[in-house]
Amino acid sequence: MSYVRNSRWTALGVLSATGLMTILDGSIVTVAMPAIQKDLGFSGAELSWIVNAYLIPFGGLLLLAGRLGDLIGRRTMFLAGNTIFAAASVLAGAATGPGLLIAARFLQGVGSALASAVVLGILVTLFTDLRERGKAIAIFSFTGAAGASIGQVLGGVLTDALSWPWIFFINVPIGVITVVLALLALPADRGVGLAAGADVIGAVLVTTGLMLGIYTVVKVEEYGWLAAHTLGLGAVSLALLAAFVARQATAKAPLMPLRILRSRNVVGANLAQMLALSGMFAFQVLVALYMQRVLGYGALDTGLAMLPAAVGIGSISLFVSARLSARFGARTVLLAGLVLLVGAMLLLTRVTVNADYVAHLLPPMLLISGGGLVLPALATLGMSGARESDAGLASGLFNTTQQVGMAIGVAVLSTMAASRTGELLAAGAGQAAALTGGYRLAFGISAGLLLAAFAVALVVLRQPAPAAAEPAQEEAVATS
Repeated sequence: MSYVRNSRWTALGVLSATGLMTILDGSIVTVAMPAIQKDLGFSGAELSWIVNAYLIPFGGLLLLAGRLGDLIGRRTMFLAGNTIFAAASVLAGAATGPGLLIAARFLQGVGSALASAVVLGILVTLFTDLRERGKAIAIFSFTGAAGASIGQVLGGVLTDALSWPWIFFINVPIGVITVVLALLALPADRGVGLAAGADVIGAVLVTTGLMLGIYTVVKVEEYGWLAAHTLGLGAVSLALLAAFVARQATAKAPLMPLRILRSRNVVGANLAQMLALSGMFAFQVLVALYMQRVLGYGALDTGLAMLPAAVGIGSISLFVSARLSARFGARTVLLAGLVLLVGAMLLLTRVTVNADYVAHLLPPMLLISGGGLVLPALATLGMSGARESDAGLASGLFNTTQQVGMAIGVAVLSTMAASRTGELLAAGAGQAAALTGGYRLAFGISAGLLLAAFAVALVVLRQPAPAAAEPAQEEAVATS
């Protein structure tokens, strides 16, 4: 019995390591982007695709990958995802041009989707006791938050100490170890069989629609918002996404059964998350570029400068968030965290071409710690409105909107910053001043997105009823 218990916690370590690696890989490239741009010849418009090429397949394939995990076995899907991710990391590190790196990043996103989509399903199966499950989910959530936060620090260390390819090569030994441990620790499951069907058409529609939408936004800098190219491709993207929704209403085995949207908290939490992550992840990308391209920081200096945000988010998510949610409720904690994030972005709208770190950058870095309140509270609210039979579906949807929100945020805010920079350069501003003006605009838009998330949380979300926790409490009293 003790071996079974210990193997479950070993399995949690394997699942958490994969969560850390896949989320970290979405942010670790941010401080290395100037070095990659210099070595591989990326244009300014192409640069955001280093991030987007990873995030779009990651977000677009999560629902299909989760369904395939039910059909062929979650462990099989987990192993396949980690193997693809490790192999694609080799290609990314060996890339000699923009095309190969973008293709490798796309494959990394595919691998991440296959592995990440089944993690919560495996975790819930392993931990059936509600108290142990809550502890396991808290640990897993912390690793995800930590991965997003420490990516810049690790990216800076690797880029300065070695070179940018090592931000990808480091994934290879981690991936190999994860696969070996997964074979030993994760329970084998057969799945229900491919005969049960999977909505491949729906997956193609939603993935193509999202990718085309992001491509359209990225190309706005070249064509303009009202150009035929932008309006035409934007309309096609929206039509594909509308077709996906229509498909879900009629498909025999839909990728996303629409009944999940009947829950107020599920809809509200996913919408709030998409808005909040659009602003938060764009901050991670843009503030790193600002420090390097305007203030002249090196990759390592940038990573260390962002360390307070990393430590704050990780510490609060692990040690503070759950306690505050238990006392004041997840909705209240979410609103408080969003207020801190809005404050951080508003402070960043005042940065200058010669900003002092302690006076101008450290305060928003500390306020960004509010993300440690926002992310766990959103997860609690997003899952609270799902029925037991829809828990896996709700988890897949939540992961999808998370990744889509990050991708949209990077695409939109990077494009707006570049457009504003171009306008200022045309008006005669210097390079540093023009770049600063572009970033300040992007930080202001980020604050607006976070304010919109606050409004959704305030109006739509409801505090989950505490009834679900009562049986566990009564059981604890009875057995004490």
